[in-house]
Amino acid sequence: MTVTAESSSRTVQTSRYRMHYYEAGEGHPVILLHGSGPGATGWSNFRPNIEPLSQHFHVYSVDMPGWGESETQNDAVGRDHVADLIAFMDELGIERAALVGNSMGGMTSVATSVRFPERVSHLISMGAPAPGLDLFSPGGGFSEGLKVLFHAYREPTAENMKKLVQIMCFDPEWATDELAALRSAAARAHPEHLDSWNALWDAPQAPNPYFALLPELSKLSVPTLALHGRDDRVVSFEHSLRFVAAIPTSRVHIINRCGHWLQIEHSEEFNRLVADFVSNS
Repeated sequence: MTVTAESSSRTVQTSRYRMHYYEAGEGHPVILLHGSGPGATGWSNFRPNIEPLSQHFHVYSVDMPGWGESETQNDAVGRDHVADLIAFMDELGIERAALVGNSMGGMTSVATSVRFPERVSHLISMGAPAPGLDLFSPGGGFSEGLKVLFHAYREPTAENMKKLVQIMCFDPEWATDELAALRSAAARAHPEHLDSWNALWDAPQAPNPYFALLPELSKLSVPTLALHGRDDRVVSFEHSLRFVAAIPTSRVHIINRCGHWLQIEHSEEFNRLVADFVSNS
């Protein structure tokens, strides 16, 4: 049966937020965690992957609080995606899952593996940031891609969304008007999400606890696969090299002619790598 956004759409009230997600398949739980950016959702980030992976696993592709159809984050409940993910797993009775995280979702996957290793069977990061010094890519502040992303949060026009999807991909063929429109519609549907993100970045920036985790990575025993596009202009491939240098149980797979959205540009290879790793590691 073909998996569509409508047929796989679900909502659950956790102990923290109301969370929306897409569900398909049976077997070992695999949770897909999207990246940041206006209009990012579990469907827009992983629509070429949910159905193929659901042929092997029980797939959950989550809209994290502050994105998609999930509730907006607020200071009263707190802004902690690891806590949100654990609350989601608790509510659905998922004891242990393989985590597959793109960019921001990769940060959540890594942090969850450090804080709650007993809840993670496999860790797959994709274009995720790792603390450290870049030697072979531009330094001095936000990357080219992140600058476009932050501008699109301020002005989520169709034109800016087109620029966003273009910088996420190596091959402009994948930066389609359809994808730009999908992201723009999702962003405009929830201006409260945009306001929440912008307010967070307008506030004085406290140290991000995620970036204090690098010394803890050497203690991980979770089977780890770091995936990265060689031509990523948002988060350099050097970040995944740092992961594989720090995590004893890890390996790295870098794909040439590929940007930040490996799961879209090289979806068939991505699906094969994930399925093989979760099935055989």
